[in-house]
Amino acid sequence: MSEPLVIHATLTIPGAELSWTAVRASGPGGQNVNKVSSKVELRFDLPGSRVLPEGVKARLYAIARTRLDAEGKVLVTSQLTRDRSQNLEDARAKLKELVTKALHVPTKRKATRPSYGAKKRRLEGKRRQGEKKAMRRTMGD
Repeated sequence: MSEPLVIHATLTIPGAELSWTAVRASGPGGQNVNKVSSKVELRFDLPGSRVLPEGVKARLYAIARTRLDAEGKVLVTSQLTRDRSQNLEDARAKLKELVTKALHVPTKRKATRPSYGAKKRRLEGKRRQGEKKAMRRTMGD
């Protein structure tokens, strides 16, 4: 339906998994605002995608969870300009950015413990703060 979207050298989303529609944009637009459909809604069939591995799909679901429609497709919109073709390119760029983010595998955090010196500095700071507050108190008879 649409032309393929090249993410990087080894990954290309086929055009069959992408579909777009033009709708009327919101906001001011002059005389053509009620006549011209320049806003673009680009949909990516995430559940039916054959090119993305399952891990990337899961990360993309998490990243784009507010952009999912009832069928699980990713919906990207653009009404940046008054030109439909420029809005389509902008929507494709937004989708490319989302998929690129999902391709990045986050590194696992290694659990560490504070060093002896760090514990000592923290307790010393707490002791000093307590002494400072103790000096502010009024001394009773």
